[in-house]
Amino acid sequence: MLFGAAYYHEYQPYDRLERDLDLMAAAHFSVIRVGESVWSTWEPENGCFDLDWLQPVLDGAHHRGIAVVLGTPTYAVPPWLARLYPEITGERKTGQRIGWGARQEVDFTHPGFKFHAERMIRRIAERYAEHPAVIGFQVDNEPGNELLHNHGVFQRFVDSLRQRYGDVQKLNDAWGLVYWSHRLSDWADLWTPDGNVQPQYDVAWRQFQADQTTEFIGWQADIVREYSRPDQFVTTCIAYERPAVADDELVRRLDVTSGNAYYAMQDGLMHPQTEVAAQGWTTTSTWALYLSADRMYSSQQRPFLVTETNAQSIGYPWNNRPAYDGQWRQAAWALVSRGAKLIEYWHWHTLHFGAETYWGGVLPHSGQPGRTYREVAQLGAEFEAAGSLVADLTPDSDVTMLYSLPSKWLMQKYPALAQQDGSPDERSYHGFFDPFYRGAFDAGLQVRILHTSQFTGSVEEHPVLVVPALYLSSDDLLDQLVAYAEAGGHLVVGPRTGYADLDARARTDVQPARLAAAAGVWYDEYSNVSADVPVRGVGLQLGASAAGTRWVDGLQVDGAEVLAGYEHPHFGQWPAMTTAARGAGRITYVGTVPNPELAAALFRWLKPTSWTDLPSSVTVTSATARDGRRLRFVHNWSWESVGITVPAAMHDVLADQPANGKLELGPWDVRILVEPQ
Repeated sequence: MLFGAAYYHEYQPYDRLERDLDLMAAAHFSVIRVGESVWSTWEPENGCFDLDWLQPVLDGAHHRGIAVVLGTPTYAVPPWLARLYPEITGERKTGQRIGWGARQEVDFTHPGFKFHAERMIRRIAERYAEHPAVIGFQVDNEPGNELLHNHGVFQRFVDSLRQRYGDVQKLNDAWGLVYWSHRLSDWADLWTPDGNVQPQYDVAWRQFQADQTTEFIGWQADIVREYSRPDQFVTTCIAYERPAVADDELVRRLDVTSGNAYYAMQDGLMHPQTEVAAQGWTTTSTWALYLSADRMYSSQQRPFLVTETNAQSIGYPWNNRPAYDGQWRQAAWALVSRGAKLIEYWHWHTLHFGAETYWGGVLPHSGQPGRTYREVAQLGAEFEAAGSLVADLTPDSDVTMLYSLPSKWLMQKYPALAQQDGSPDERSYHGFFDPFYRGAFDAGLQVRILHTSQFTGSVEEHPVLVVPALYLSSDDLLDQLVAYAEAGGHLVVGPRTGYADLDARARTDVQPARLAAAAGVWYDEYSNVSADVPVRGVGLQLGASAAGTRWVDGLQVDGAEVLAGYEHPHFGQWPAMTTAARGAGRITYVGTVPNPELAAALFRWLKPTSWTDLPSSVTVTSATARDGRRLRFVHNWSWESVGITVPAAMHDVLADQPANGKLELGPWDVRILVEPQ
């Protein structure tokens, strides 16, 4: 199990390298990440390289048994490169360059940029690949931050369409360009994306942008592998909200998935939560932290690295909320329980300058160890004590959710849901997806997330499969879903699933397309709703607060059994949920976005949890270790001490003592239990 932080000795206002490394060793750090942000330090002038400054950092880390992940600095270009080659500047709109002064302002596909980037990558890799401290490389950082509109990018987009469709007429037919007189007579007629309102265009454009990111990161990885040892990995740090990233495709060019897990601390980790908080690049609520981890696991369906997560406050200067005592432990062990094999804080010391001056590190601005350091050091000792038992875990899953990046991308430009003020919700896809995930979490179930590209139809691996908002889908995938149910799986279909083909053309089928007959229910109208609509149980036991939100499908029953209906003078004519046997399995249709009470009730009906009578603030997740042993992670997400009953004889890993009968958890506490073999 790897544990550490990003470390930038070059950012320190005075030389404290030995002191920093000694403190890291005392906190049981086993790894640091270095070098990824300072191209202008590596190459202060064109062709003038300074490669030796990092040597003392690597030597000092190695002397203390601390490994190093070495970054390539291509996401933040030096001013001299921007001055000498202004043509490499990225464009957010055609002809409108991104201003310099931040990062990731460059068109990384430009040959001029790639020449200098390759030269820099090769110099760093050649210089340090053989250093014994270096266990891996991180190429670039948080890629896919921009949808690039540069001339060369657009021309390659046109070329990709020509290769895919062959001639303009086929593109006209596929995109429906007869609409509003958009038929092309020649490839030169294709307009730039700035003013585009054609969904079919947007689907292709977003996929092309993600392809450029994948190609760029893969190109860097291939260069590094010319120098790296067989025992060194190559990765990149994924920020999952970036607009031009297809994580399941990107990681195919890498050895291991790495990602960010930033979350709201303090009351943001209270469980259960009553409110439905907005999510973004940082998450709020315990269930959303677990969703971040499950998304990282989904990229390769393998354990992953958390290369950035909260040390102290993360974000703007007006949002300072460092963790309560115990929350660092809780969050880290939660990530480990879902497959993290590295926890790395961003970052070691709080910066004294720059845009992230108040993104707090393990050490404060004074550089003196404080409460954060003490809490992190305790966690480091726990990781060291747990050893290899908790590394490379395979997290358990009770239900599986199917994830569609193309549907997410399309709903960013053409949202299906509105915000409370009536404006379009660019996170509409997650507006459908997240409530189902939260419902499973609140019901005490664990979720495995599968990309559509990873779905095999296995009932044994995925006995319950939940598919909300699969708006864009092939015929084959929809037919696979029906076959999955016929083979014995329980398929749960949510709104907007199957409505359009992969080119975003609305299907001519009765909706839900290719699923209606098998599900025993169909609809031909739907409605956004501004207020929650109460839902009553018919074949499903529901509490008084259960409700549908944001969306209603006007479901018509044709063989299905009604599970729940609306209490509303208009929407009450339609069911909210139905279920129907299909072959050896079942298809359940949910025609609304369930509120937390309705979603949790649905999942309790789908699959009862194995741990019962838990206090409301306690969650239990489980995983399998490399040696086959089963682990249970027990969290108390509250200020109140609680006790639970352990259903069988287990061993408390952190206390190194038996756990039989009653287990006491303090405020913001976590325990790791291992079942006997």
